[in-house]
Amino acid sequence: MKNIKVCENNYGYGTNDVLDKIKAENPNIQIDTATCWGYCDDCAIGPYIFLNDEMIQADTPEELYEKINEAL
Repeated sequence: MKNIKVCENNYGYGTNDVLDKIKAENPNIQIDTATCWGYCDDCAIGPYIFLNDEMIQADTPEELYEKINEAL
């Protein structure tokens, strides 16, 4: 099963909207949300997630969505 980790502090970049869409399209994906995963420097720059412990970063939510889909 695919696993996504996300910091709720990163939601300000639209990450939550991206993950809602990904989850709707891929219901078997597990999404773990935490207050902080300890990647504050990355979190302050823009949207990012961890997919199976591999960081995926983007400049925009749309780019993040595309990158996640490519990795799935």
